Amino acid sequence: MKLSKTKIAFIVSGIVLLLGLLLLSFYGVRYYRYARSNFSSNDGEEHAYYIYPGASLDSVMALIEADYTIASPMAWRSDCAKVELTTPQPGHYRFPVRMANRQLLRRLKKGEETPVRLTFNNSIRTRYQLAGRLSQTLLLDSTTIATYMDSVPFLKQYGLTPETAVCIFIPNTYEVYWTMTAEQLFERMNKEFEHFWTDERKAKAKAKGLTPLEVATLASIVEAETYRTAEHPTIASLYLNRLAKDMPLQACPTVIFAVGDFTMRRVLNKHLAIDSPYNTYKNTGLPPGPIRLPQPSALDAVLNAPKTNYLYMCANPDFSGTHVFSETYQQHEATARLYQQRLNERNIKQ
Repeated sequence: MKLSKTKIAFIVSGIVLLLGLLLLSFYGVRYYRYARSNFSSNDGEEHAYYIYPGASLDSVMALIEADYTIASPMAWRSDCAKVELTTPQPGHYRFPVRMANRQLLRRLKKGEETPVRLTFNNSIRTRYQLAGRLSQTLLLDSTTIATYMDSVPFLKQYGLTPETAVCIFIPNTYEVYWTMTAEQLFERMNKEFEHFWTDERKAKAKAKGLTPLEVATLASIVEAETYRTAEHPTIASLYLNRLAKDMPLQACPTVIFAVGDFTMRRVLNKHLAIDSPYNTYKNTGLPPGPIRLPQPSALDAVLNAPKTNYLYMCANPDFSGTHVFSETYQQHEATARLYQQRLNERNIKQ
């Protein structure tokens, strides 16, 4: 049975239309996987990953596939081949619940990272402790960071020395990139330092005869004296008075820093004899740098210290954790004797 030319044309047109629809459907799905969605989180949550330098695409995909379902693995492999993605850029990445091939390819190929939260506080005493803390959050290792903190030529551009290097690291929480270099880290912290040190704060420091770095050094001593922040301005005033009279600060926390044993509970006479620029019993003026990372509140306590005549302080005999401040040594000596008496009485009772 012969088909008429009309029927043949109709059949051919139908086949062409069907093939066209199939192609349109195929490329439509491919475009959807590329531009709209190909990855979906298994638990409906975002997921974050640390991709280390040199990691292969296969190893990265193994991580992602543990948390995400890929609707079309073929489309993903094809799109990777088109952009020649074989080694993703290192970084910290947080991916959304749903993402398309284009989105994932762009981020892995260009290194479009998700910032991490870098946090450090005033419990850090030395620059080496700080280097260790920073390395816990950043890709940088502590040795590399410490090397920069010890480098006189590098620190000179910021007006710092190894002893004052920690001054630009003001305790807070910052958003930074995991892969930032040591140079980028210092540049960022210096910007934060300059942001804190407004013209008003600089003027207050100058009025007290101090530079911002010296304020940080004094603030670190003030903060180390007591956890009671309400006393910080008064303690700062006492030390400012001693500096003005060229009297030794005689701050026990600086001696502990000089000894290097931060578990010390009492400073003894043998400790007071240690030969160190941080021993403020033997040296007048401020030590070479901070003895811990002072918080912004401690820096402001120094800047806003009231005018007093206090030169001495002693632990309060009522054991409240506060201090008794004195203008003369005679007043101070009387308070110290009373404190020792109460301490002896307490020990006898115990």
